[in-house]
Amino acid sequence: MSIKVLVVDDEKPIVDILKFNLKKEGYTVIEAFDGEEAIKKALDENPDIILLDVMLPKMDGFAVCKKLREKISTPILMLTAREEEVDKVLGLELGADDYITKPFSVRELMARVKANLRRSNSEAVSNSLTGDVIKFGKLSINLERYEVMKEGKVLDLTLREFELLKFLATKPMKIFSRENLLEKVWGYEYYGDVRTVDVTIRRLREKIEDNPSSPQYIVTKRGVGYYFNNQVE
Repeated sequence: MSIKVLVVDDEKPIVDILKFNLKKEGYTVIEAFDGEEAIKKALDENPDIILLDVMLPKMDGFAVCKKLREKISTPILMLTAREEEVDKVLGLELGADDYITKPFSVRELMARVKANLRRSNSEAVSNSLTGDVIKFGKLSINLERYEVMKEGKVLDLTLREFELLKFLATKPMKIFSRENLLEKVWGYEYYGDVRTVDVTIRRLREKIEDNPSSPQYIVTKRGVGYYFNNQVE
């Protein structure tokens, strides 16, 4: 079955360029030109990945991302012409998996699309073969169902948050730099802002920790990186 990519941008020339290159790779392309249409098509068509522009009519990309994250965990790659760092961080805070700033090369964009798809597909395959449930303290991580529970309550994690937690939890007490995590969890040699990891870690801590400002599970080794503490009772 062909991989489906939802391209959301109000500039038709950009959509046409992306569509041309995506179809060359054998992907099926779905188009949307405003925020409301993006949400409808994302929910109706169930795409494998979403390329989402920030500046959209009716509803901007940030609002779309937030709305979609309430319902689906499909990888979202945000496209933005803005240079402000706060916009990039906001997108990640709202659940985007990645971002790329315009103008960008088609080659770079395609590399990121493939990397996100590869990571998502490999997770689906490996999880379907294991069915393992790993437990640490109050947490229970079901690798097959992409489900994390804390004290019996299911937590609302994005796919990227789940992948990051799984990666760290299956290698407890091993310290990983932010660059290592970008390569291993995001799935490619990442040349962007390493704060992508910091933002995702912060969002994850808010969901799994009793006190996010004093985390027990995902611990910071100052000046080095992060590790998962499996000694939590």
